[in-house]
Amino acid sequence: MIEPRPPAPPEDEPTVPVRLAAVADLQDSLLVAMNDLKRLEGLLDHATSNLLDRLNRAVAAADELPADVAPATVAELRESVRMALLELQFHDMSTQLLVHVGKVLRGCAYMLAEQVMEPEEDEVGMVVTHLPQNPNPVTQGEMDAGSIELF
Repeated sequence: MIEPRPPAPPEDEPTVPVRLAAVADLQDSLLVAMNDLKRLEGLLDHATSNLLDRLNRAVAAADELPADVAPATVAELRESVRMALLELQFHDMSTQLLVHVGKVLRGCAYMLAEQVMEPEEDEVGMVVTHLPQNPNPVTQGEMDAGSIELF
């Protein structure tokens, strides 16, 4: 979203001089952290995919158990698999949180650049809003059997 650039701070507002190199280093660190979060998201996706595959195999194996296996044992196995599937909700919440934190870091990096660098000719008078509006993208109030969707 592009908005008009806010007015310059009042002359009596304190300022802190910061070397451009320090700002560039900080911006680079923010971008590295963003990349690390993206890698973490990929690792979570991979682990979750493997978990889901193994749970599906467990369900298939339970369906093929011999008839002489105690029904209580089969029921316990099915309940354990169902609860494990329910735990996958945390993958979704974690992924949403990682994306949100990445957006915040990117917004901070861009804000740093806007504060210390002169805008390009076509950017004069404009500022791009990069920070997410919602400070808390994910909440977990309850976890019921119906609160997860698997595709």
